[in-house]
Amino acid sequence: MAIEKVLIAEQDTSSRDYLQEVLLRRKSEVFVAIDGIHALELLHEHLFDLVICDLTFSETGGLKLLQTAKKQHPQIVVILIAAVGCIQSAVEAMRLGAFNYLLKPLSSDTIEPMLDRVQEHIDLLQENNYLREEISCHPDQKKHYLITESAMMKKILSDVSKIAKSSSSVFISGESGTGKEVIAHAIHAQSHRTLQPFIKVNCAAIPSTLLESEFFGHEKGAFTGAINKKLGRFELADKGTLLLDEISEIPLEIQSKLLRAVQEMEFERVGGIRSISVDVRLISTSNRSMKEAIEQKLFREDLYYRLNVVPIHLPPLRERKDDILPLAEFFLKRLCEENQKPIKRLSSNARQKLIDYQWPGNIRELANVMERTVVMNATDIIEAHHVYIDLSCPVKEAPSPTTPIGITLAEMEKKLILETLAREKHNRTKTAEVLGISIRTLRNKLHLYNQGNCKTPEAERSLGVS
Repeated sequence: MAIEKVLIAEQDTSSRDYLQEVLLRRKSEVFVAIDGIHALELLHEHLFDLVICDLTFSETGGLKLLQTAKKQHPQIVVILIAAVGCIQSAVEAMRLGAFNYLLKPLSSDTIEPMLDRVQEHIDLLQENNYLREEISCHPDQKKHYLITESAMMKKILSDVSKIAKSSSSVFISGESGTGKEVIAHAIHAQSHRTLQPFIKVNCAAIPSTLLESEFFGHEKGAFTGAINKKLGRFELADKGTLLLDEISEIPLEIQSKLLRAVQEMEFERVGGIRSISVDVRLISTSNRSMKEAIEQKLFREDLYYRLNVVPIHLPPLRERKDDILPLAEFFLKRLCEENQKPIKRLSSNARQKLIDYQWPGNIRELANVMERTVVMNATDIIEAHHVYIDLSCPVKEAPSPTTPIGITLAEMEKKLILETLAREKHNRTKTAEVLGISIRTLRNKLHLYNQGNCKTPEAERSLGVS
């Protein structure tokens, strides 16, 4: 983020012109005041990132201007210009809130490093403001963990480590509660951007009228209530990662503006005319079918293809039952520690109850069930009847295939293999995992069917035979 607006309050023409030239090279918008009244008017009209003021400026004096600026905008950066004989006054200015001071005569050796420090300070302030806002909105936000024992999730985590090394946009799909945000954090943590910001925007939780401002920020006075300049999430995520959570909920009128930002990595704040360029790695998530959203004209196809460069699909918890008990035990241990209770153990009946349940709310539901269990029970061993599961929640079960009367076992096996292969979009590795057989066994069976034992048009299409 650049030092955008700067006020120079200096009566000395050579110093003023030199500062203006340096700041214009940095693409800052520079305002100049040659007397105290004009300087105060400009402070009232504009929100400056930086004020550079001579200690002996006009009839008001630099210290007076400093105090006025800090009173109006406490986070404004003020640098004083002092002559060699005024160092004591410059030190007093630091006590009153000045960022630093420059000694005359001015030179690039002192100004450029000072402006670099100001830039770092402004960036840090903006990031801290965002983090404070996030913490106040999500005070219970916890560290993200990756707990898995299932083969399909281990494969996904292996893919994540490869994906993280690039800067390609990632689209993570899956039902609510499957851990999409956790995977997004994992991608950022393993990338070369890991020391840069990870910024999240929940597209479903922000009113459509405010979404553009959340994405791109706004200028002071851009609309009613915009009393200060605000940086958007794209700017805050510069050099880092931006998570667009539940991207499918963005209104169509915002999608066109988002498309341009995604394509060009360039945008204007609401109410602004200056184009801002950023370097952001985008990760998007959705819990709905994007194909249906596109067909229903609820989501732009061109935007989807821009975001869906590298797709990741997270399976629901009911399809990776090997993860249920490791996750349950992890939540159990953490919740016991948080509630200052002895570590509890799951009985065999309780474990079986957890495994048998379909978990329509996925990992989020499992965490809630374990929290309720810890809070409501004082026993050291948790039995099945201690595990309260709300059975009123709709259970998402896969449709049961109809079995034709008179079909042989071999024909039924063939039908199951081909239907699974088609459902997994001809991905043989995933098909073998779902069927619980080795990839070699699957390959041999498909080869056998392709040799003439399976001549229906549907089967040939499933095998890729034209």
